[in-house]
Amino acid sequence: MLFNKTKTILVTFTMCSLFLGTGCLQNIASSGFPSSHNHNLKNIKSESDGIVALKEVFDSSVEKIPTLSAVGYAVVSSQPGRTDAQKRLMAIRSARMAAMRELAEQIHGIQVDSNTTVIDLMVQNDTFRAVVKGVIRGAKTVRINPTGVDTYETVLEIDKDMMLMMLRNARRT
Repeated sequence: MLFNKTKTILVTFTMCSLFLGTGCLQNIASSGFPSSHNHNLKNIKSESDGIVALKEVFDSSVEKIPTLSAVGYAVVSSQPGRTDAQKRLMAIRSARMAAMRELAEQIHGIQVDSNTTVIDLMVQNDTFRAVVKGVIRGAKTVRINPTGVDTYETVLEIDKDMMLMMLRNARRT
C-alpha cells in the first residue's frame, strides 16, 4: 500500500515538474538572451522529452507498448551439484534468474547507493550497491542455449498483452 502511494506521489510530482518546467523553458527561450547562453536549454529540453516519453508509455495504446526481452548467463562449472547434469540444470536456473533480474531492472528500475571517501584529493574508497525490487509476471522463456563449453544463455520475454495488463494495474493504484 505504501509503495502504491509513493508511486502515485512520484508520478504526480513528475507531471507537475514537467508542466512547470515547460513553462519556465518557454520563458527562458523568449527572454532575449544571446544564443550562446541558450546551449544548455537544449539539454534541459531533451531531459524533459524523456519525461514526456514516460508519460506517453503510461498513456499509450496497445500498438505503442513494447515487448521487453532480457538475457541471462551462467557458468556451469561454478554451480553447486554432485554431477554434471545437476550443475547444468543449476546453470540454466541461474541464467533464468539473471534474465528475471534484468527484466525487473527494465520495468521497476534499479536503486543505486554509493559512497566515496576522498583524502588529500585522492580517492581512498569507492563502493557501490545496487538493489532491484519488483514483481515479474508473465515472463516467457524464449530460448535456453549453451553458449560455449561451460556457459548457458537464457532469453526471457514479456509480450505486449502482459505489459498492457501490468500498465492497467499500475494505473488503478
